[in-house]
Amino acid sequence: MYIEVGDLFWVMAAALAYWYWAGSRRMREWAFRQAKQYCDNEDVQLLDDCVALNRLWLKRDKAGRIRVWRAYQFEFSSTGDERYLGRVITLGKEIETIELQPYRIH
Repeated sequence: MYIEVGDLFWVMAAALAYWYWAGSRRMREWAFRQAKQYCDNEDVQLLDDCVALNRLWLKRDKAGRIRVWRAYQFEFSSTGDERYLGRVITLGKEIETIELQPYRIH
């Protein structure tokens, strides 16, 4: 039995797609945990129990290596009445920043 080059290409493409999907899912879950912890520290409530990927880009880190830059968006509330936006920005496997939109203090 011989494997054709076309078949090998599709197997490799499927493996690469799965690798990217699994890595992205782990990063999203990690960003969610970081956002939840940050909201708890700021005494605001993370709403909907999720973060959503807003932007994806390639960017160099401080050492000059190319990393994946991701911006996740989430909603939070300080009083339970209004919704505000927050962002978690990652570069590779590190948090660059977590930002909260200005909000009303209860």
